[in-house]
Amino acid sequence: MNTKIRLTLMNFLQYAVWGAWLISLGAYLGNTLKFDGLQIGSFFATMGIASLFMPAVMGIIADRWIPAQRLLGLCHLFAAGFITLAATRTDYNSLYTLVLLSVMFYMPTIALSNSVAYNALEKAGLDTVTHFPPIRVWGTVGFICAMWVVDLGKMGLSATQLYFSATLGLILGLYSFTLPNCPINRSGGGKSIVDLLGLRAFALFKQRKMAIFFIFSMLLGMSLQITNAFADGYIKSFGDTGIHGAKYLGTFGVEHSTILISLSQISETLCILLIPFFLKRFGIKRVMLIAMFAWVLRFALLGAGNPGPGVWMFILSMIVYGVAFDFFNISGSLFVEKETSAAIRSSAQGVFMIMTNGLGALIGSYLAGWVVNHYGWPLSWYLFAGFSLVVAIVFAVIFKYKHDPNRI
Repeated sequence: MNTKIRLTLMNFLQYAVWGAWLISLGAYLGNTLKFDGLQIGSFFATMGIASLFMPAVMGIIADRWIPAQRLLGLCHLFAAGFITLAATRTDYNSLYTLVLLSVMFYMPTIALSNSVAYNALEKAGLDTVTHFPPIRVWGTVGFICAMWVVDLGKMGLSATQLYFSATLGLILGLYSFTLPNCPINRSGGGKSIVDLLGLRAFALFKQRKMAIFFIFSMLLGMSLQITNAFADGYIKSFGDTGIHGAKYLGTFGVEHSTILISLSQISETLCILLIPFFLKRFGIKRVMLIAMFAWVLRFALLGAGNPGPGVWMFILSMIVYGVAFDFFNISGSLFVEKETSAAIRSSAQGVFMIMTNGLGALIGSYLAGWVVNHYGWPLSWYLFAGFSLVVAIVFAVIFKYKHDPNRI
């Protein structure tokens, strides 16, 4: 089979495994199992906990002991096993523990799948910069397709979504063993544990510009987890006759909230194409500010909309998400690439991931859960919008950066 086709299938399954539950889990936990906001937030914080150290640990193992494609397969098999066990439990403690264990093995596969793809493309004599992005886009397509299957299959309010994710993980786990072999270096290259864990890149915090950038990246990472955790359950709650009567029953938003939210991922795919133009024209500071104000709109529109005559606000909120996510996540990664030396470039990307998907996700999930418990809906959305607005204003004042259009 053609290398690019094989890697496309790998990426499709890689993110379909995640898309099968990431957006819809919150609705299952809140609407079906009746967990409170803080408990729901804790499940999404598991990804932050895992991102703090598991990608680094698995990266060392892949470099020195187990080829990346085999480790990718093993991680997916373990993740699928734990998520299958999680599907059988409804009490908080055991369900949380099993989801945490599953995520511990899933999160490192994001980096491992990239390593496998880069290695396979190089072996095939293909340029990674040219050929990888079109392959990676199919990961987002897989994520969207899994969301649609969950929605149309009526899995969103049941543990069936977890079984579906586990099935995809099992398939990908076995498929990974057939991918091109990745080399290992048992000597470790003479690197210290500081280098292997990417800790040397934390010296970037001594630079005021980079320290401010990483801190605000963490704050934007907090925003990302809020809608992942609560948007689907919130929109589905409009079908609760005890709260809203019967006026929203049968509306597309209530019946197909996951498909509605998938517009966010579709927008994300399209907005990636805008990044080169915006970075060249406006620079990283203005692009990050655009992302921050997009988060303000994202949250405010969720608070003001409804699945009936106000569904246009939900739709606009989903479209805005593409700008809110890509303009800080992809652009931020490119900024780190350009502002760090080659010696610590990969480690610096690791720091960026730790700040956004690690600390940002961890803190944001718990704080969002606390806010929801204390203030409810829709006020919580307006508080999240206010938080994003304050972050944008402070960032505009204290982040000093002179744009050079020739650098990006």
